[in-house]
Amino acid sequence: MLEYVKLILEKVSFDQQLFEKELKKSIRDLIEEELIDLKKWCYENFSKEHEILNRCFV
Repeated sequence: MLEYVKLILEKVSFDQQLFEKELKKSIRDLIEEELIDLKKWCYENFSKEHEILNRCFV
């Protein structure tokens, strides 16, 4: 599931609102271990373009 979420986030990363929507949905659906990996991956790949990360991963 985590790999699928990463794929989706990469594909929608061009649109801030869509990225936020998909990220929130994935946070809700993933298990805790996957969520930790997703958070790390998101910050490594999208921290410069998407300030929403700080709000979503609180």
